[in-house]
Amino acid sequence: MQKPRWKTVGGTLLRVTAVWAVSTLTMLALAGILPDFRLKSGDGDTATQIAITAASGAGAFGVLSALVWPLLVRALLLMPALVLGLLVFVLNGSMLLIALSVNPDGRGAAEPETAVVVAAVMSAASSATSTFLTVRDDDAYRRRLARLAVRRRRRLGEDGGSDEPPGTVFLQLDGVGHAVLREALRERENRPPVMPTVAGWLQSTHKVTPWRTDWSSQTGASQLGILHGSNEDVPAFRWYEKKTGEVMVSNRPTSAAVLQRRAAARAGHDGLLTVDGASRGNLFTGGADQLALVLSVAARRGKHNRSRSGYFAYFADPANATRTAVSFLAEVVREICQSTRAKLRRETPRVKRGGLYPFIRAFATVVERDVVVTAVMGDILSGRTAIYADLVAYDEVAHHSGPRSRDARQVLARLDRSIALIAKVAEHAPRDYRIVLLSDHGQSPGETFAGAYGLRLEDLVRAGCGLPVSRRAGRTSSGAEAREAGRAALHRPEKPVVDGDGRCGVREASAEVGRRCGGPAAPADVVAADGAGDTAVSDPIVLASGNLGLISFPDVPGRMSREQIDARHPALLRALADHPGVGFVLVRSEAHGAVVLGADGAEHRLDTGEVVGVSPLTVFGPGAESAVRRTAHFRNTPDIMVNSAYDPARGTVHAFEEQIGSHGGLGGEQGHPFLLWPAELTPPVAAGEELVGAERVHQVLRRWLEEADGPQVPEEEAAAAPVEAAAADAPAVEASAAQAPAGAEVPAEPRSTKTSDAARTTQDSRWDGAPAVPFTVVSRVVPNKTR
Repeated sequence: MQKPRWKTVGGTLLRVTAVWAVSTLTMLALAGILPDFRLKSGDGDTATQIAITAASGAGAFGVLSALVWPLLVRALLLMPALVLGLLVFVLNGSMLLIALSVNPDGRGAAEPETAVVVAAVMSAASSATSTFLTVRDDDAYRRRLARLAVRRRRRLGEDGGSDEPPGTVFLQLDGVGHAVLREALRERENRPPVMPTVAGWLQSTHKVTPWRTDWSSQTGASQLGILHGSNEDVPAFRWYEKKTGEVMVSNRPTSAAVLQRRAAARAGHDGLLTVDGASRGNLFTGGADQLALVLSVAARRGKHNRSRSGYFAYFADPANATRTAVSFLAEVVREICQSTRAKLRRETPRVKRGGLYPFIRAFATVVERDVVVTAVMGDILSGRTAIYADLVAYDEVAHHSGPRSRDARQVLARLDRSIALIAKVAEHAPRDYRIVLLSDHGQSPGETFAGAYGLRLEDLVRAGCGLPVSRRAGRTSSGAEAREAGRAALHRPEKPVVDGDGRCGVREASAEVGRRCGGPAAPADVVAADGAGDTAVSDPIVLASGNLGLISFPDVPGRMSREQIDARHPALLRALADHPGVGFVLVRSEAHGAVVLGADGAEHRLDTGEVVGVSPLTVFGPGAESAVRRTAHFRNTPDIMVNSAYDPARGTVHAFEEQIGSHGGLGGEQGHPFLLWPAELTPPVAAGEELVGAERVHQVLRRWLEEADGPQVPEEEAAAAPVEAAAADAPAVEASAAQAPAGAEVPAEPRSTKTSDAARTTQDSRWDGAPAVPFTVVSRVVPNKTR
C-alpha cells in the first residue's frame, strides 16, 4: 500500500534533519579535539551560541556540497583521475572554510590543513548516516528506484510494460583463473568461502566452466575477442609493428582505438553491445553508446566519448567523493603495510612494490571499482539491455603479491561484496536481469626471469647477438656463455673491458661498422648477407608481455626468417632455446614455415607436423600447438617469440616483467579463465567439448543475448564496417609502401576483384595469406525501443 504524500515528504525531512544534526555534533566534537579549529569568537561565547554556529556551519557546508560540488567535479574532469581523487580533500576543506566564513561576528575559524580534516570527517559522518537511514527504510529505497525508472520511461515515451525481455550484465573479474575461483568458493578450515555471494549462486542458480585462452593470455587479446568477435593480429599485450614503426600497447588509448577498428573490420560488426549497450571500465567499447572509463575512446574529446565522463556521475556526490578518497588513502596504507610485512618475513618470490605502485593499486582497487560499480548500477536502474564491465582489482594485486596471496584473497572478498551490491540493485530494476561472471585470463605464479637467472630477456638477446650487456648480466653464466658464443660465431675476438657507464664493452680486433640505436654493428660480411654491406644495423627491440617475449629487428622490412637470423646472429636462436628459463622459441623458416625451437636441438614444425626430438610444446598441454600455430601466421608476429619455461609440477612460469603473478603466454593457470552463467541459459558448449578462444566466447555471449531477444547486428552495419575500415587503412598501406626501402617485402593486396573487403582485410593480416576463422554475421532485426 502506497503511503500518503505527506508521510513521504515528512520522512525525507526527518532524514535531512538527522544528517544535519549528526554533522553539527561532529563539528562540535572536532572543535573540542582539534586545537586549530574553533567555533566561538575571540571574546568567548555561550554554549548556545557555539551550538548555533556549529549548526549554521554544518548547514552551509551541506548546501555548498549539494550545489557547488557537482560544478567543481565537472570543471575538473579533464584532470588525471589520481589528481582528482587527491583534490577531493582540498576542495572539501575549501568549502568548509567558506561555510565558516558566513557565520556572523567572526565565529568559526580553522587553519587550512585542519579544515581538510574536518571536512573529510564531516562528509564521512553524513554519508554514513544517510546510508544507514536509507538502508533501514526499505520503502524509501524502493521509492527512489521506482522514481528513477518512471523518469526514464517518461523521458523516452515508453509505457513501462512488463513484457520486456531480461537484460544481461557481464561482469569481468580481470585475472581470476578458474582454479582460483573454485578455491574462493569453497569453505576453508571451517571458515566461510572467500566469495560467499558467488558460492551461493553456484549452489543454486548458476553453473561454471573453464575456458582456454589463445596464446596471448592477456586482457587486450581476450577482451577484444570477447567484445568485438576478433582478436586476429594481436600477438601479445605489446608488440612492435614494422609496418608503422610503432610499439602497440593494448592499454594505450591510441593503440586500443586502432585495435578496435581493425577488429570491427574483420568481424563485420561493431561489437557485442551494439544495441542499447553499456561499456564500463573496459579497454574497448564493444559497440556500446554508453561509455565510462573506456580506453579506446580516451583520446577523443567528444561530449559523450571521454573516458573520464563516468567520473562525473560518481564524484558529483560529495559523500561518494569523500568515501572513495578515504578508502583510497586506506588502501595506500594497506599496501605499504603488506609490502613491508612481506619484506620482513623474507617471502619469496617477491618484487619491489615501492614508488608509485601503492597509488596505482589504490586506484585500481578503490577508485575504478567504485566508479565502475556505480555506473553498472545506474545502467541497471535505467533498464539497459546489455552491460559489460571490467573489475581489474584482483589482477593488479595478484601481479605483485601473487595469485593466491592473502592480499589477493582480500581483494576477492571485496569484489564479492560489489557483486552482491549489483545483484541487490538488480532486484529493483524495471526489468529482470541475468548476471554472467567471466574472466579474461588467469595468472600463473613464479619467480621473475631476472630474479631466477640474474639477467633480463633483453640482456640474453643482446648477449646472443654479441652486443654489450649490463655488468650484472655479463657476470652470470648464462649471459657470459651466450655472449661468448655469439662473439665466436661472428668471428669477433675480444678483450673484455668495462665501459664508464657500467656496461660490458669490447675492444674489437677489426674496425666496427656504423650502427644505430647505440649498439655495435655486425661486421661487414654479416651485413652483406642481409642485402647491403653499407646498411646500418639497429639493436633488436625486445618487449615483454608477462612470460612471453617478443624480439624484432626494425632495420629489416617484413618478418625475418630463421635463415636470415642465423646469418646475422648465428648464436642467438640457440642461446635462447637452450636457456633453462626458456620453454620454446617461435620463428619462421623459409624451408619449413612456422617452427618451434627447444633445448638440445628439438624442433616442432607446425605447418608440416614434423617433430625433431621431443616437441617443446608437449609440457604445455593440449591446445598449445594449435594456439601457437594460429599466432605464428599473424602479420604482426615479431621476428622471434619466446615463451618462458613452465614447471607443470608447481604450475610456475618466469615472467619477463617484474611480476610474481603473470599472464600473457602459455603455461599454467594463466590460460584457464572461467565463465559462470545462469542455469536458465543454454550451456556454452556441448557436453565433453572445450570452450577455446576469446572469439568463441564472443559467440557464446551473443547467443545468450539472442535467447533473450537481445541486441542484433544490423545488416547494413555489417556490410559498411569492413568497407570503412579498409578505406581508413588504405592511406597507411600506401604510405608504408612508399617509404619502404628498395627490395623490401610489402605484402600485396589480393588481386581478385571478387574478393570482399572484409575478406581482404582478414587475409591481409596474415603473412602467408592463410584465411582466418570465418565469423557469422547475424541478420538484422528491428531494435526493441522499450529496452
